Amino acid sequence: MKIITKTKKKERVRNHIPVKKFIITYLIVFTVLCIGLRVHATETIDNTVDQQREELTNLENDVPFSFGVTVNTDQDEGTLAGTLQMLLVITVISLAPSIVVMMTSFTRIIVVFHFLRTALGTQSTPPNNVLIGLALFLTFFIMTPTLTRINEEGIQPLANGEITQEEGLKACMEPLRDFMFHNVETEDINFFLELARIDQVEELTDIPNSVLIPAFMLGELRKSFIIGFMIYIPFIIIDMVVASTLMSMGMMMLPPTTISMPFKILLFVMADGWNLVIGELVKSFHY
Repeated sequence: MKIITKTKKKERVRNHIPVKKFIITYLIVFTVLCIGLRVHATETIDNTVDQQREELTNLENDVPFSFGVTVNTDQDEGTLAGTLQMLLVITVISLAPSIVVMMTSFTRIIVVFHFLRTALGTQSTPPNNVLIGLALFLTFFIMTPTLTRINEEGIQPLANGEITQEEGLKACMEPLRDFMFHNVETEDINFFLELARIDQVEELTDIPNSVLIPAFMLGELRKSFIIGFMIYIPFIIIDMVVASTLMSMGMMMLPPTTISMPFKILLFVMADGWNLVIGELVKSFHY
């Protein structure tokens, strides 16, 4: 029995050997085919790239002009170099939001609007986006004469090449300085002149921007707080009347703001509050 089983195992092994050879042969042929296809695809891609390069070269030769842009600053006498000019322009663009906040009427308007919303007790109504948008448009309305002067005295001559960039910057700054001088307080300028240790100032042109701008902003904050206090007075009276009424009625658990807020909104609407506030804000600026 043992001899029979050994012979059977040998026959099974011999029968599996052709199958293994077939599998190995198939794998070799498949690998060769894959390598051949890859080489063929690579050659096809290279030929396509070469054809596209030749077509682009022919197009460049056929086009009568080029799309390149060159900047020549060799003839700019008395002006900054091209790199410094670009740096200056980028700096002005990046400081544009600060310029809008610091040297215009925006600060006073937005602070007064926030005081008004707090006095009404409406929390986030109107939302911040609405208040900021309204403040920006009012700023543009108030600053229109100044912006017109900046365009006529600085931007247009600079665009026409009549003045240099340094002269253009000074011409654009002069209308803003005039606006700030008309709305700044003398005590604020003297305060910052003392901090800067500048003793002799004979004319307004001798006051540097480093003194004028913070003095103007300090005055804007002071004026906006005064206007905010005046806005608070009628609404505080309503709060006091409602609180005392609730106390006399024994309704101490009911928050007074819940009852007073509708009356404050009614008073504000009946008095045409938006026209009053915006009108007085616009009239408070001198330009």
